[in-house]
Amino acid sequence: MKFIPIILVVLSSTCYHVSQKATPSGISPIVALIVTYVTASIVSIISYFVFVPKSDFVGLMEAVKTANWASFLLGFAVVGLELGFLLAYRAGWQISGASLLCNTLVALMLIPIGLLFFKETISLTSIMGVVICITGLVFISR
Repeated sequence: MKFIPIILVVLSSTCYHVSQKATPSGISPIVALIVTYVTASIVSIISYFVFVPKSDFVGLMEAVKTANWASFLLGFAVVGLELGFLLAYRAGWQISGASLLCNTLVALMLIPIGLLFFKETISLTSIMGVVICITGLVFISR
C-alpha cells in the first residue's frame, strides 16, 4: 500500500513526458496548456465527487474555500513545469535527458529546503546519493 502513490507518480510522470514530447509543434504552447488544464479540471471535479467520502462531502465550493496559498502557488508551478518542458522538447532536448537533468537539479534544490523549512534530516547515505547525482549531471552534460 505504501508504494501505490509512488507507482501513480511514476506512471503519471511517464505519461506526462511522453505527451509533452508528442505535442504537435504547430500548436501554440498556451493553447496546449489550455486543453491540458480543461481536461485536468474535468478529471479533478469528477474525482472529487467519486473519491470524497459522503460524510466529508461539504460541497465543492465550500471545500475550495479551505485552500491556502500553497494551492495557488502549485497552480503557478504546474504551469511553469508544463510550459518549461514543452519548450525544452521543442528546443531539441531528448526526453530522457531533460527529465533526468531537471529531476536531479530539483532533488538537489529540495535538500536545503527540506533541512531549513521542514526540519528534515540528511544521512550519510543521502549525502553519498547527492554526490552520485552531481557526478551523473557531469556525465550527462558532456
